[in-house]
Amino acid sequence: MAKDRYVSPLSTRYASREMQYIFSPDKKFRTWRRLWIALAETEKELGLDITDEQIEELKAHQDDINYEDAEKREKIVRHDVMSHVYAYGLQCPKAKGIIHLGATSCYVGDNTDIILMREALQLVRRKLINVIAKLAAFADEYKAQPTLGFTHFQPAQPTTVGKRATLWINEFVLDLEETEHMISQLKLLGSKGTTGTQASFLELFDGDLDKVDRIDPMIAEKMGFSACYPVSGQTYSRKVDTFVLNVLGGIAASAMKRATYIRLLQHLKEVEEPFEKTQIGSSAMAYKRNPMRSERICSLARYVMVDVLNPAITSGTQWFERTLDDSANKRLSVPEGFLAIDGILDLCINVTDGMKVYTKVIEKRLREELPFMATENIMMDEVKLGGDRQEFHERIRELSMQAGRRVKEEGLDNNLLDLIAADPMFHMDRKDLEKYIDPTAYVGCAPHQVEKYLDGVIRPILDANRDILGATAEINV
Repeated sequence: MAKDRYVSPLSTRYASREMQYIFSPDKKFRTWRRLWIALAETEKELGLDITDEQIEELKAHQDDINYEDAEKREKIVRHDVMSHVYAYGLQCPKAKGIIHLGATSCYVGDNTDIILMREALQLVRRKLINVIAKLAAFADEYKAQPTLGFTHFQPAQPTTVGKRATLWINEFVLDLEETEHMISQLKLLGSKGTTGTQASFLELFDGDLDKVDRIDPMIAEKMGFSACYPVSGQTYSRKVDTFVLNVLGGIAASAMKRATYIRLLQHLKEVEEPFEKTQIGSSAMAYKRNPMRSERICSLARYVMVDVLNPAITSGTQWFERTLDDSANKRLSVPEGFLAIDGILDLCINVTDGMKVYTKVIEKRLREELPFMATENIMMDEVKLGGDRQEFHERIRELSMQAGRRVKEEGLDNNLLDLIAADPMFHMDRKDLEKYIDPTAYVGCAPHQVEKYLDGVIRPILDANRDILGATAEINV
């Protein structure tokens, strides 16, 4: 790797080779040639004087791209598409005259962008499903493990580790639905000409509107799409890029939320992301075990969510039938959004694969808070014995404040149950009070909710996608 120039960390550190290839020059230019073949075949089938021999020649050189010839030509003509038309023509002298016939640069450029985005979304979908599968296994394993709930990051009614994980899963399921919807909605630009009027094709086909109308559907079918956008200027609407990156932004938000949970829980020593034997947590503090992977997820997620603004602004600033101020931005914002989300999903897979749960720490923290939560049940039982609710409420409040001061000001254990047992107003001894601090009595329907959610929502998704399950992810650094 060159050391004397900038290289994107999305390539060197974060994104997978598979996603990098989708947005590589080789993938792009091979797709250009597939599109030129589809155009030539369509024009031949509609009656233009194009021979089978010419098309076979184009197919013979579809993948052996003569990059040096294209690069030399681009230095002269300063036009990437025409440089590749020229290079392809050198390899295909018989077909040279019919390459790109009637088309404009956006025929290969924009159609390729749509094809690559769809392929990238399919890879995102595959990784999303694997994230969901791994989290589902985690939720199932810990569905009945009580843990302290938090509202406002303050102690609240207990839940279970598995139930909390279903909250993470459901965010990703919503993203999966949006991803699948976007994949199903993507259409090709087709071949609309310089201002979207298809004037060049009307000329080529001697004014035959029926043949011109058939061009786009035929190209779409050859390229594996259901349709082309019905109207356009020279380009497809840049709003499409906005929709696509909004999907990525949603995934980024879900990943950030889950990673933030882990960062906070790791601080509490309840959960820990993978930490390798030789990994260094801090250059100064040798004992540190920082949640580096989760922090990286949050960092990359911020990038993706901000990147969503790029296509939105580009969409709103396109003039009339075509301006070129979209091009440089698209070359950056769309591929890098995908590369970043790819890195995020790999990190999500990796973190879930090696995540540790420290149940003893979880149980200790829960025991420290349960006495406060048990007071409502204690109060209700005293009322059943004939007590005055308001009087018991006031006394419990006073004892709770006393126990709270002991915990906060003296750093001692919560002794609220001892205080209640010693108070003559209550009719319970310490042994009687033990029944009130069984954690499983306070988690409500959480274990059942986990089972119901996994069986009713997640299993059908996983069963329908068994062929793509089992992904693992290596983290580069």
